[in-house]
Amino acid sequence: MEQLTLLNGKEIPVLGYGTWQNVDPSECVDGVVNALKAGYRHIDTAQMYGNETLVGEGIRKSGVPREEIFLTTKIDNVNHAYEDTLKSVDESLRALGTDYLDLMLIHWPVVSGHEEDWRESNIQTWRALEDAHEAGKIRSIGLSNFKVEHLENLLPHCRVKPVINQLRLHPGVLQAETVALSREAGMAIQAWSPLSPISQMKEDAQVLKMTEKYNKSIAQLLLRYGIEKNYIPLTKSVHAARITENAQIFDFSLEAEDLAYLDTWHWDGDIFL
Repeated sequence: MEQLTLLNGKEIPVLGYGTWQNVDPSECVDGVVNALKAGYRHIDTAQMYGNETLVGEGIRKSGVPREEIFLTTKIDNVNHAYEDTLKSVDESLRALGTDYLDLMLIHWPVVSGHEEDWRESNIQTWRALEDAHEAGKIRSIGLSNFKVEHLENLLPHCRVKPVINQLRLHPGVLQAETVALSREAGMAIQAWSPLSPISQMKEDAQVLKMTEKYNKSIAQLLLRYGIEKNYIPLTKSVHAARITENAQIFDFSLEAEDLAYLDTWHWDGDIFL
């Protein structure tokens, strides 16, 4: 799979397998196994998902060497602040059954209990990630769902620069200002829920024409859109055939007119970011 070089020189596969809501033991373990079998080498989980142990089991069951896998997890909202973050890093390592993480993110910038002091809370949480990084427990550190005001608060205090900002991104949800500032700071952009528009797009004649034109599914078009926007899309499924299909996006490119249509496409769904 193609790789993207991060700010710190580490490489990350440009397509990731996400595990949000995968808490059924067999589905989660088998999903990770099937993803790795299909060629994915980038697995994304989070403390909040409650499935780190299952993800780790899937990695071991797959037989793929740990060093070939880019493994990401994220700090749960209840673990903000320096000491809680440090403790949770060790807990994630134990749960995943690994002695290092390729990437760890602050999952959300404003969390319950820190609505008023989120600025200092993020700085202290980041300080803990920096220390864990310098101790060799985490190879890269980054952010998730950080918008402009959150970035402007944190970035001046970073001695280790964040390499990623993971955001909800897909046609209709572009977050252009946040993406621009993140990139200006040197961060790569990951896209979560990139397949959200599928249901709505099933009723879109122009999109349906694209599926015929490229002989690709709507999901494949959306993932390819993310690749061409220079995002790192994270796709999730528990079905082996769909996991494989979603990885088959490197044998075509969207023409300029189709990319432009998706850039201006209107999203009627939720606006949860």
